[in-house]
Amino acid sequence: MRGALLGYRRNAAGALVRESERVIAEVRSPVAMVFQQFNLWPHMTVLANVMAPLTLAKGLREDQARSVAGEALERVGMSAKADARPPQLSGGQQQRVGIARALAVGPEVMLLDEPTSALDPELVDEVLEVIKSLSRGGMTMIMVTHEMSFAAEVSDRIVFMEKSRIVTIGTPREVIHQPEHPRIRAFLQPWIRRSLGNAAAGAAA
Repeated sequence: MRGALLGYRRNAAGALVRESERVIAEVRSPVAMVFQQFNLWPHMTVLANVMAPLTLAKGLREDQARSVAGEALERVGMSAKADARPPQLSGGQQQRVGIARALAVGPEVMLLDEPTSALDPELVDEVLEVIKSLSRGGMTMIMVTHEMSFAAEVSDRIVFMEKSRIVTIGTPREVIHQPEHPRIRAFLQPWIRRSLGNAAAGAAA
């Protein structure tokens, strides 16, 4: 972050050398993760799930952690479910709890790994709306996603990758709306056809 290498440093010869676990942990501390499969503890309440990293990793007292966790749940619209357990929630609600857990630690950057891929289609929008609200609030996020319309709407920069290699980096206009790279055009064709079909259907209605 801030131009620093992550997990590595250059030695006197200029070669990359892995940093110590202590330094890596320090670099990771301002970063929070939202997982694809929620990764909530099923035997713990929603509030306890959000409090856990605050007490275990941040060393907050229980009353402090409870207050911070409550505020995070409020931000994602889940405060009414604070005493529920994950198996009692829908997938969209569980993912919103996962986002609250990440928010609670006060990250500078949030990483989101396909945050809607494990959800039924009707639950996707509620999670995307939460992510949009965080973006509008100035939260820096790096998200892996195949939700192309959402990526085009909310992103400042898009990185298109294939086989672990970066194909191109650009604005949504450069990468999605006016792509020049033939591989990206081929990738986007099914999405463009669906978008045009949906637009035509809406006009006909």
